[in-house]
Amino acid sequence: MGDPDLDVLAEQERRLVFEGFDNDTAWALGVQMVTVARERGLPVVVSIERNGQRLFHAALPGTAADNDAWVERKVRVVRRYGRSSYQVGCHFRAEGSTFEEKSRLDPNEYAAHGGAFPLTVKNVGVVGSITVSGLPQADDHAFVVEQIERFLADRP
Repeated sequence: MGDPDLDVLAEQERRLVFEGFDNDTAWALGVQMVTVARERGLPVVVSIERNGQRLFHAALPGTAADNDAWVERKVRVVRRYGRSSYQVGCHFRAEGSTFEEKSRLDPNEYAAHGGAFPLTVKNVGVVGSITVSGLPQADDHAFVVEQIERFLADRP
């Protein structure tokens, strides 16, 4: 299966914006994500950070320290590019190359693989990331998007 349309990925990022985001918001979103992941039996790590501070982190059964390392590498991509780690990787592939070949960034520190989504606050911009690691990259990305959509739809 090929990469999704870059316009679809960009539209997700334009649409999935929070009115505000505090520690309680991180907790509520993180608990929702973990609850759904448990219900589905997904072996994932869920991590939410804002301005460099980790506000939520949970490692479900079936995960390992490697998943935490993947989280950190994907989060660095969001911090650097202000876009989802999946969109960044797809962008490089759409141009006929790979992130590892063309970004000039250390692949031990940066991973443009799906799962880290920019935490964007209205009238502020990207302030952090919401990340999942443990599934194939397209599934990590899809789970994060689905959960943010659900969370925002449930808010007044």
